[in-house]
Amino acid sequence: MGDAAEPAGQAVAAGAPQAALRPLRIVLLGPPNAGKGTQAATLQALLGVPSISTGDMLRREAESGTPLGQRVRGIMESGALVDDGTMADVVRERLRQADAASGFVLDGYPRTLDQAETLGCILASADRRLDAVLLVTVPEAELVRRALARGRSDDREEVIRERLRVYREKTAPLIGYYSGLGLLREVDGFRPIEEVGRQMVAALGVHA
Repeated sequence: MGDAAEPAGQAVAAGAPQAALRPLRIVLLGPPNAGKGTQAATLQALLGVPSISTGDMLRREAESGTPLGQRVRGIMESGALVDDGTMADVVRERLRQADAASGFVLDGYPRTLDQAETLGCILASADRRLDAVLLVTVPEAELVRRALARGRSDDREEVIRERLRVYREKTAPLIGYYSGLGLLREVDGFRPIEEVGRQMVAALGVHA
């Protein structure tokens, strides 16, 4: 899912402690252009845990030279979508890395109910669990405006609205899923970057 067009905001994290008081394993959830990438960077600085996006995971694995990395590279070079099984292997491998031992911020995974269940199994197998799912909400009209403001050739309004339709169909059901697990925390993404960051900090019970 795409990130917002706004510049990366780190004001909330400026001068903040570089490690959380306890491990925090967080999923960022929200539609394309909600600003998740910007806020993931802020949380990384504040909590001292890695911000891990789907694209970063895939690129890192593809460059690793491992059998899994070779499989990922082949899929990416073919232009095909990475299947759920391969994506699960990539996530499992990434979360085994030392920098994720004390927590992480996942941006872009899971995107479907099946992936959410897979993530739960991956964490449970390592005797871990999610601590919170932060849902960034933004009105659809604003999401479209942000995307159009980027001026990219593939950001035509009909394409943008199709991405939002796919989000509603495939990813929005995770809202109910994680709410039922008592993990969902909603923040208003239609606010200044720094204020959104403060909302996230409050939702996590972390003192900046």
